[in-house]
Amino acid sequence: MKAIIFAAGLGTRFKPWTDVHPKALAPVNGKSLLQRNVEYFQRYGITEVAVNVHHFADQIEAAVASANGWGSRVVISDERNEVLETGGGLMKARPFLDGDGPFMSINADVLTDLNLNRLQQFHREQHALISFAVTDRKTSRYFLFDEDNRLCGWENTKTGERRISINKPNLVQKAYSCVVAYEPAVFDLIRQRGKFSLVDVYLDLAADHRIMALDHSGDRFVDVGKPESVREAEEIFL
Repeated sequence: MKAIIFAAGLGTRFKPWTDVHPKALAPVNGKSLLQRNVEYFQRYGITEVAVNVHHFADQIEAAVASANGWGSRVVISDERNEVLETGGGLMKARPFLDGDGPFMSINADVLTDLNLNRLQQFHREQHALISFAVTDRKTSRYFLFDEDNRLCGWENTKTGERRISINKPNLVQKAYSCVVAYEPAVFDLIRQRGKFSLVDVYLDLAADHRIMALDHSGDRFVDVGKPESVREAEEIFL
């Protein structure tokens, strides 16, 4: 199995670090976010990993080369010309990720101890096109699911925006953990091109394809989106 770590973002919420560094290289107890996620995949036998780069791309390339990929085969997916967001970044890395079996993704600024074997088993059992991890934590943007944990929509509780793919009553809010399993068939189904979010892909495909959620509430999870969240991460991930 292969995976991609999304590390191309500008990290605007992570200033001042991101004025001179990519967020993926921010240290948590002496290890960068990127290293921690490469090693996270290794624990589940995933040692072929793409990393997309844009913001201070040279620094990420240098870190990967200096560490010999931290023991994995790490391939750079170069987005220097234009940051493509998660959906565009996935399509850009298609030549590396495409194949006969499922592959995975994670955002570089997410740290979790979710058991990836559990997510992979769930993905297989559900016969899903895409399966992603969720929790019941508080946020402002939620995916919406039916009683079978199938994706039906999305909403932003701050702005009131709501996007429905499958119109059902009593939809349940869950927060996205940015850890995802995909079937390679997804590549031929994605209509968007250029710069776009995976959220758009999920909502576009949800009506006709099984996009499922695994609730891993109770696992350790930190979105290291702001500098102050590093302290929280360092208390949890030693």
